[in-house]
Amino acid sequence: MTAQPHPASALDIPCDGLLFDNDGVLVDSDHGVDRAWSQWARDRGLPPEQVTAMVHGRRSADTVALLVTDPDERPAALAAIDRMEVEAAGTTTALPGALGLLTSLPRERWAVVTSGVTLLARARLAAAGLPTPPVLITADDVSHGKPAPDGYRAAARKLGFAPARTVVFEDSAAGAAAGAAAGAVVVGVGRRALATHAPVVVRDLRGLAWHDGVLSLAAADLLRR
Repeated sequence: MTAQPHPASALDIPCDGLLFDNDGVLVDSDHGVDRAWSQWARDRGLPPEQVTAMVHGRRSADTVALLVTDPDERPAALAAIDRMEVEAAGTTTALPGALGLLTSLPRERWAVVTSGVTLLARARLAAAGLPTPPVLITADDVSHGKPAPDGYRAAARKLGFAPARTVVFEDSAAGAAAGAAAGAVVVGVGRRALATHAPVVVRDLRGLAWHDGVLSLAAADLLRR
């Protein structure tokens, strides 16, 4: 599946399913993430700025495994950060275009694939006022998190589409790598995605529309094509 350019107007991508990362694509959870992980870091004598810089696009369990050297301490450390992030989820807001795009899609055509645990993902989507995904794949559902392709492959399978007939929306390097490894077309979202290998990057989800097997991206919203 290849993108089809229309220089004067838009970029069209043939696809059957749309697979969205959550944080940084559908919702802005940065404030809650920074607050929770900074407190978690301080509680363990770690530099908050270094910890918060490494958490994006990664499962909390994978981050904890990197930072907590004693395996016996990891379950409690993981439970603590998961609780803190859920408590901070109320600060989450929807990113531009997310609500309009999701509510325009047939429910059998889209899914959310996130590195967060299920409770956290649902809390952030609810706080942002976004619809409950028909298919939600979280850290609880996969053995290997992003950049492994497991989550996106699972979502495509649940929707009933071949990964090559899906588009993945991501903002992180790990997420973009996961989508590419799954065999999907990857569309980066936001300026942070310019640092990924996504071949196409849009400003946000405004100006995107799906109809009859084609995703259309407005030319004015393209940061890279």
